[in-house]
Amino acid sequence: MKTLLKTLVIGVMLFTLTASCATTVRVSPVNKVVVTKVHKQRVVVHKNVRYYRSNGVWYIKKNRRYVKITAPAGVRVSTLPNGYRTVKVRGVRYYKHKGVYYKKSGRTFVVVNV
Repeated sequence: MKTLLKTLVIGVMLFTLTASCATTVRVSPVNKVVVTKVHKQRVVVHKNVRYYRSNGVWYIKKNRRYVKITAPAGVRVSTLPNGYRTVKVRGVRYYKHKGVYYKKSGRTFVVVNV
């Protein structure tokens, strides 16, 4: 009976130790970082340049690779990325996601510099 109790206590301790150490880490590439694959990309054409965005991160394509860039001001998108927040700057409502500010314009959203 004592060995069963000891085994049970050790098992509970190991379970709580491993459960408390589990964390989720999200890694986002820095500007000018080159990646070879962009998941669930959306293509946006602005001033005859093709931009690719995936989960709020903006890229341009160079030689079959994608280079992360800052979002170009003036680009119109139909939907906001998941996880955006509504913020007010000097009384104006903006939508912010990963440092990019969007402003509602009719049925679309425009990337703006704030």
